[in-house]
Amino acid sequence: MRYLGNKTKLLSFIESVIEKYHIEGEVFADLFAGTGSVGDYFKDRYQVIANDYMGYSSVLCKAKLWNMQTPKFSKFKKQYYSSPFDWLNEKRYDPQDNFFIYKNYTPQADRMYLTEENAIKIDGMRLDIEELYRGEMLEEEEYAFLLASLLESVLKVSNTSGTYQAYFKFWEQRSLKSFVLEPLEMCRAYRPIWPGAENQVYNENTNALVRRISGDIAYIDPPYTTTQYTNSYHLLETIARYDYPEIFGKTGRRVNREFSGYSNKQQAIVEFEDLFRQLDFEHVLVSYSNQSIVSLQDLVRLAELFAVDHKVYVETNDYREYATNNLSYKGSEEHLKEALIYFRKDRSINKSPLNYSGSKDVVLPLLFKQLPKHVGTFVDAMGGAFNVGANVVATEKVVYYEYNPYVYGIVDMLVKVPPEELIAQVNGLVAQFDLHKKDKEAYLKLRAAYNENKSPLYLFTLQIYAFQNMIRFNSSQQMNTPVGNNEWNEGTRDRILNFRVKAPSCELRCERYEELLEKIESFPRDTVFYFDPPYFITNAEYNDGKRGLDGWDATKEAALLQFLLKLHEKGYRFMLSNVLEHNGKEHHVLKEWIESHYFRVTEIGVTGIKYPRKEVVITNYEAI
Repeated sequence: MRYLGNKTKLLSFIESVIEKYHIEGEVFADLFAGTGSVGDYFKDRYQVIANDYMGYSSVLCKAKLWNMQTPKFSKFKKQYYSSPFDWLNEKRYDPQDNFFIYKNYTPQADRMYLTEENAIKIDGMRLDIEELYRGEMLEEEEYAFLLASLLESVLKVSNTSGTYQAYFKFWEQRSLKSFVLEPLEMCRAYRPIWPGAENQVYNENTNALVRRISGDIAYIDPPYTTTQYTNSYHLLETIARYDYPEIFGKTGRRVNREFSGYSNKQQAIVEFEDLFRQLDFEHVLVSYSNQSIVSLQDLVRLAELFAVDHKVYVETNDYREYATNNLSYKGSEEHLKEALIYFRKDRSINKSPLNYSGSKDVVLPLLFKQLPKHVGTFVDAMGGAFNVGANVVATEKVVYYEYNPYVYGIVDMLVKVPPEELIAQVNGLVAQFDLHKKDKEAYLKLRAAYNENKSPLYLFTLQIYAFQNMIRFNSSQQMNTPVGNNEWNEGTRDRILNFRVKAPSCELRCERYEELLEKIESFPRDTVFYFDPPYFITNAEYNDGKRGLDGWDATKEAALLQFLLKLHEKGYRFMLSNVLEHNGKEHHVLKEWIESHYFRVTEIGVTGIKYPRKEVVITNYEAI
């Protein structure tokens, strides 16, 4: 099939890279599927998820992925004693007023995409296929196969160089052939790799879809250049949808059409950033070209931010350049080299070693789905144990704010002290005070020692053994939490070893969030501010104001909402975690505030064991 970016000749290369890096899995996603050639090739060894934002592509993918082989068309043959291909090819069609292709893409409309004779057949067959499906003569997969066969057959008589951005001003020999509907070519037959394993086909924006799907291997083959597929294949799109669209211009393009950000020089790198951040697949393969609008080097550097241990591998393969009429963005001197980038996606959530009330580690995957496409700087404005900010992949840096000096001191230590060294220090302290689970006497000795010198190491060790891991102080700023039912164990040691800040750079500030406003102009416009305040309508130790530090009340809640409005007015993006309803109570002020300013609310899950609550995230932007 003549198609821009078709990977048919690169299938063995893709396969060789999978074998070289011992990539294993059961679910393979072809996220920019095009003609479906990649999914078709691998469908005998994986369950395949295929997606493309173009409607005709989804038809081709359904035909190839829903059929184990050419369909039998049993119902049709029983009724008509013929295959649908013979029946449709032998049928005589006359022009009708509702024949959209004939009316708009032939000399009837001063366009020369198709001869009038061929367009009449295409219109007639397209409507007949729809009628046969409506009359239950075709199963879903048979309908897709027939329609895909029509699309592929249209390409064989189109009076173009391969795309529909323009047509020849003369009748090219191929276009003068009489239209014949031929069965779609498929790579191979297959059987589901396990009982009930069904291939899935989507027709969506890929960046939106990946927020809802997961699997083992993601293959990414986005547009390379500024050429928009919605313009290049508008005629196939209209045949597939047959929706009588409003069209315009010399070429008859569809008025209502979606443009891909991957074909926009300013947006492409941001689209990739969002895609890499949201992918929930272990193995990622990116097919890309050194003649694309994003350089290979920039793409690899971006991938390194999201890769396990920042390791990204690049394999290259020479490949013939596909000619289009958009030559201004093609490298005229450098031969096209196809690159296949491979990395393992870092999907880990590295929970902070500090056990602290209100931590978000459980809901982070859902919370991160609400991040905007681009996150240059991320400000964790009420950082607490630093679970959120440490796990966000910002392209530039993460800034941690925490006004509680005791919590700040522990986080500062966790970030700056090498893990092995910190573990050794805690081991030494446990041995020095002979700490054991429920050992009140040893615990009180350590607590007394901490209250003398206020060492972050002592406090961190104390909270490990403290009641419910609570950090609580009296009015004299003396740590007074009683001993609990916990101990220094392998799990906490592992959390120390795994805890790291995923962004390239990190700043820690022991300040209140209110001080941000005075420094706001120092933050770039691509900053995202995240706020996780104590929840006003819940009852828990962390917001009761009885631990030697400020509590959280209606005045403080109102001040925060006012602060967020100032951020909004200055054009910055914010995320606010909160609770709208809890134990029969409603947060009336917050609900009114959201509705008044048209902010977006997304439910992200239930957190808290002792005080379970249904959490939401409120944003002043659309995530996708």
